[in-house]
Amino acid sequence: MSQPIGTFCLVLHTHLPWLAQHGTWPVGEEWLSQAWSTSYLPVIDLLETLADEGRRDVLTLGVSPVLAAQLDDPYCINEQRAWLANWQLRAQGLAGSREEWRREAGTREFRGATAAQNIFDAHWQRGASPILRRLSESGVIEILGGPATHNFQPLNQAATTRAALLIGQADALLRRGNRPTGIWAPECAYTPGLEGHYAEAAITHFLVDGPTMRSAGRSTGAAWRVADSEVVAFARDLDVTYRVWSPRKGYPGGKWYRDFHTFDHEWGFRPARVTNVSTPSQEKAPYEPGRALQAVERDARDFVNVVRDRLLKLRSTLEKTPLVVAAYDTELFGHWWHEGPQWLAHVLRLLPESGVTVTTLQGAMDLGHVAGNVNLANGSWGSGKDWRVWDGIRVQDVVQANSDLEVEVLDTLRKYYKDPVRLRQRNLAADQLVRELLLTLASDWAFMISKDSAAEYARGRVSGHLAAAKDLSRMISSGSSPAANVHANELHARDYPFGSLDARSLAQFLD
Repeated sequence: MSQPIGTFCLVLHTHLPWLAQHGTWPVGEEWLSQAWSTSYLPVIDLLETLADEGRRDVLTLGVSPVLAAQLDDPYCINEQRAWLANWQLRAQGLAGSREEWRREAGTREFRGATAAQNIFDAHWQRGASPILRRLSESGVIEILGGPATHNFQPLNQAATTRAALLIGQADALLRRGNRPTGIWAPECAYTPGLEGHYAEAAITHFLVDGPTMRSAGRSTGAAWRVADSEVVAFARDLDVTYRVWSPRKGYPGGKWYRDFHTFDHEWGFRPARVTNVSTPSQEKAPYEPGRALQAVERDARDFVNVVRDRLLKLRSTLEKTPLVVAAYDTELFGHWWHEGPQWLAHVLRLLPESGVTVTTLQGAMDLGHVAGNVNLANGSWGSGKDWRVWDGIRVQDVVQANSDLEVEVLDTLRKYYKDPVRLRQRNLAADQLVRELLLTLASDWAFMISKDSAAEYARGRVSGHLAAAKDLSRMISSGSSPAANVHANELHARDYPFGSLDARSLAQFLD
């Protein structure tokens, strides 16, 4: 057998903010239900199929702790079951249309909804963690963790950053029986010094975006230890990643794929194909699944060639066997790009046949792809590859409010736990205070505001969590323990991820 031409790592980042009990349509719980049914179900089903084929080290799957909490939550599971049943009812309504192509679309949707319901009933009744643990322990995937609520770490104080990592790692241990050694750094954001917090949390590797690595004079064709630590940074290869999805081009914009933006508002489906990216929604042609499948096969082969060509190019310039890392949001596959899971299936089978070693990030380290050390500067995977999405002009008020809240909450906890007697037992109000702080700091809200994507919802979430945290902080500081506990219980009915969250996990990092 010929020597592999290089190594390929596919990383999928699975994340949504805390949505349970926070509205339904058009974002809120509907956002979770759509992603769960159209992305998480088919992607996990694909991974189980590949596992049955005997494949191992297939890909690296990041799962944010806040999403893991929802995928295991009894309330969310029951709501998802109801959503799937409603999907079937809506499909029956569309199938009763007068136009033949709409009837065909309704029949197709009903079959898809029924298949999803069967998978959910058979495998997901106890949540995602048992499934993920089985796939991880059998060596099919590597799971990445992350800070609790996906906070944009470079803008946070050290105590908050350290506590959020600790809470996320502890939650993963409870759910899946181990602490991930790798994390998806929220928004691939980095600032010098983060590697120290990672090392402290027993995190050995994380991701940055390609430009962050290249600006430090290092190739994305290898992994690198950061500064003088043993923590390894992997960089996303944009030449390969953008072949699938970019701000301007990529496979999902192909004319035969189902169009995400053309919506049948009567029944809630997407019945058209892209046709042309400039074609108005009302003029787009009906979706043709057979032609879409042909496009999937063609684009999968093209991607394999892109990976091979990239590895061969890197091989000519590097002394070591080259590495390519492509990373995407999991929600791209199925939710945003309807045919994405089918494309993934083809790619993950074709790549090994083409002479490419497919493995996980941990597998890449085991294969010796760590080349040396690098001093990284600030960066992210957002617009401009800097922090403008999360601290730009559109969100300056949010950034300032969050910063002020951090100072207030940390000061409240510092004073409260100054009395060593209080360190002996948990305090419900203090726990909820930390929970509300972390929910306020979720990076999603700034992204939605900067991109004007459900910005009003995002601002409402920020202001709601911020007000809750301030109320609790004031009550705790004033010594109103009974009132603080009552209010904490009320808030906990709505905001309850991380049941084991203990405010003392943050207090231990205060000076």
